[in-house]
Amino acid sequence: MKRRTFLSSGAGLAVAATTLASPAVAQGKIEWNLPTAFPKNAPGVGSNVKNFAAKVEAMSDGRLTFKVFGGGELVPPFAVEDAVQQGNAPVGHGPTYYAAGKNPALHWFTAVPFGMTSNEHFAWLKFGGGQAIWDDIYAQRGLKPFYSGNSNTQSGGWFKKEVNTLADLKGLNMRIAGLGGEIMRKLGVNAILMPPPEIFPSMQSGAIDAAEWVGPMLDQAFGLQKITKLCYLPALTEPGAGLAIVFNQDAWNELSPDLQAICENAAHAAALENHANFDYHNAQALAALKADGVDFRAFSDEIVTGMRGAWAEVQDELTKSSADVARVRESYDAYLASAQDYAKAMQVPVLTGRA
Repeated sequence: MKRRTFLSSGAGLAVAATTLASPAVAQGKIEWNLPTAFPKNAPGVGSNVKNFAAKVEAMSDGRLTFKVFGGGELVPPFAVEDAVQQGNAPVGHGPTYYAAGKNPALHWFTAVPFGMTSNEHFAWLKFGGGQAIWDDIYAQRGLKPFYSGNSNTQSGGWFKKEVNTLADLKGLNMRIAGLGGEIMRKLGVNAILMPPPEIFPSMQSGAIDAAEWVGPMLDQAFGLQKITKLCYLPALTEPGAGLAIVFNQDAWNELSPDLQAICENAAHAAALENHANFDYHNAQALAALKADGVDFRAFSDEIVTGMRGAWAEVQDELTKSSADVARVRESYDAYLASAQDYAKAMQVPVLTGRA
């Protein structure tokens, strides 16, 4: 990667790498643009990046600040990592799987079907070797990533008509992200990835028949219940979705060690708050949606079995085609197996026992 100067060497001030990186701020203060893939006022995902920025500003006593831009304000939602990699922004925010076209292994740092819960995912990154693999894969593109939160368990999708059998899925136009989209394609669905602001008008116009977005809080905020009252829970194809703060490596290297530590700890503090935010407000939104007449259903055994079979095919195909997928999958699956044993022994009995 061609080196770009983000900080002046004399006074430690920020300078513009391109038109998207913020200009220098006087008196030793650094201000950087921070584009996110999401609408910046969206609950959960938008508040996550703003929370990170606020924590960094507070902990650095204003020496490092970020100006947050929503998806599409500076760069398209799916091009945030490209902008950071190219040096057009020093740092960005979003789910890593939006850049999976660069490397399919990036899916494992956001979410994979029938995979880890949000807490398990962070545990794997922090203690199971996941972060080291993530760092290595991102170093190939001159990037430095940090986990900053998770959506927790997601909704399986909002449908305009019942889907009880695999035959019911065939031919549907569905907005769905990540490897869940690859599973749905194998089941005959026309899986479409579109930016969040396009979901509601596309459902309303009939351009799509179904949509998987996030979970009750964000689904309600985006008004999907105004189009259909039928929602399937949970998203077995996406049990949670990790969020990330991603720095351009040159920009990261030019931060002082204390500012680097502040950024890393601010990302993890924002992650903890993000988990609590989603858990609390998803519960509130679920109750409100039920009161509004939404019919929440589980996918049928036939559909779940079909999803499992499709997932086996998808992950094996990706493993054969990508050495990075092979090594990340080995690490991920090893921890998932032990996490599953622990969950069955400890967590599942608690959740079912208190019902």
